[in-house]
Amino acid sequence: MDFWQRYRAIDARDTRFDGQFYTAVRTTGIYCRPSCPARTPKAGNVTFYETSAAAHEAGYRACKRCLPEAVPGTPAWNVRTDVAARAMRLINDGVIDRDGVEGLAARLGYSARQLNRILSHELGAGPLALARASRAQTARTLLVSTPMKATDVAFAAGFSSVRQFNDTIAEVFAMTPSALRATARHHGPARPAPGSTALTLSLPYRAPFDPGVFGFLAVRALPGIEEGTDRSYARTLRLAHGDARFRVEYAAEERGRPLRLTIGAVDLRDLPALLSRVRRLLDLDADPSAIDSALGADPRLRGSVAEAPGMRMPGAIDPQELLVRAMIGQQITVAAARTALAQLSACGQDSTVPGDGLDRMFPTAAEIAGGGWELLRGPRRRIDSILGAAAAMADGSLDFGYGDNPESLRSKLLPLAGVGPWTVGYVSMRVLGAPDVFLANDAAVRNGVRSLAAAAGSVAGSSPDPGTGTGSGSGSVPGSPTLSPDFSEVSPWRSYATMHLWRAAAAAQAAARTSTKPRKKATT
Repeated sequence: MDFWQRYRAIDARDTRFDGQFYTAVRTTGIYCRPSCPARTPKAGNVTFYETSAAAHEAGYRACKRCLPEAVPGTPAWNVRTDVAARAMRLINDGVIDRDGVEGLAARLGYSARQLNRILSHELGAGPLALARASRAQTARTLLVSTPMKATDVAFAAGFSSVRQFNDTIAEVFAMTPSALRATARHHGPARPAPGSTALTLSLPYRAPFDPGVFGFLAVRALPGIEEGTDRSYARTLRLAHGDARFRVEYAAEERGRPLRLTIGAVDLRDLPALLSRVRRLLDLDADPSAIDSALGADPRLRGSVAEAPGMRMPGAIDPQELLVRAMIGQQITVAAARTALAQLSACGQDSTVPGDGLDRMFPTAAEIAGGGWELLRGPRRRIDSILGAAAAMADGSLDFGYGDNPESLRSKLLPLAGVGPWTVGYVSMRVLGAPDVFLANDAAVRNGVRSLAAAAGSVAGSSPDPGTGTGSGSGSVPGSPTLSPDFSEVSPWRSYATMHLWRAAAAAQAAARTSTKPRKKATT
């Protein structure tokens, strides 16, 4: 977006752009979210920044009226594949808090000095400033959402001392921690009941939000490790300082805060990473208006987008786990993959923080490499490829994660036995949040194309042309010009097109099962 596009967005107070850029006003010395209700400043007094950290570095303070830190993150970090985007994904996952700037730079293949220069040029702030802004945002969330003591908030947000925490809150928000907490009466979600040991937070996102992501996770949930419904998801996970457990619920009837995260157990040092991973899992930083606008222009997807606006692309809690799940799940049904993964999970350990019926951990790569042979079923070649990948992850020769881009991920995974383009594409979608992956050879994708074409034909009063319809891969629909079979018209959002096609295939399969069920005999 250029200056005037952004200026029109703030003049319209458009909430869709909250978190995607920040508006700094020279005459007041503050920065705001685009939807701030204050009077629109004169264009000559406005500077736009890519990140809140850049506004901090330029000497601006957060607006007390619109609280620009209380917004979803920018979707650009998944859309972009450059060093700045990769760095932001790792910073949000807490890499600087765990490994420092040197550790972040090493993961990205640069020296600390080079990385600082790149980020300062691209984002207006260096890695330490970006991490500091992330800590400030986490601290604000905890102060207004929980009854945690300020000391606990300081260390949970990643600050090394209470003094550093107090200084940062004062510098960023121009308030003391207690004054910032007092804003919860106006801006924050309800606090948990007194005496509660669990943390309950409201998760911001851009509307609309389709809860179908919960159903996607629920049908793949592994007993003892995960639990899901069409409106909730819970699981155990392993973080840097210990095991953790959380539950997310979608309560559409709760106006203003329908997405609720309850953290049952976590080492407070891991809290920022947990929050980041939950947001990635549910794709909460996506821009659904932009995505739906592009997808809805395609006649093959128009009806599905209208039925399920705000479709989300499920992410990954753990990159290594996701690769194992992808390798086991390729070329078999979701139900069969779930059964195989449930058997494999027997080589994992009991959780150190059991509760809510979740008492197991997904096995580590080392546990799978050591004990998976006795639990995996199927062709020897397939088992060997899974164990080989697990062994490579366990010894560190295969190292990938949120800091990769699709090209680097492809170069790391394709040489593995048993890994092909489908696996790489699926891992790119879920680990990196890559928005433009189209799994052309996926059986469910092909079934989804046929289902949507049939629905379009029904609406038009005709049926798809068997000679040129989706079954032959052309992707044409009645009454429309020939469209590309790889859905290139909706790029860079083809991953979301894939989600709609999977949804259509699942709906058609469920309808087929219902229609073939034998009818019960009438009784008198």
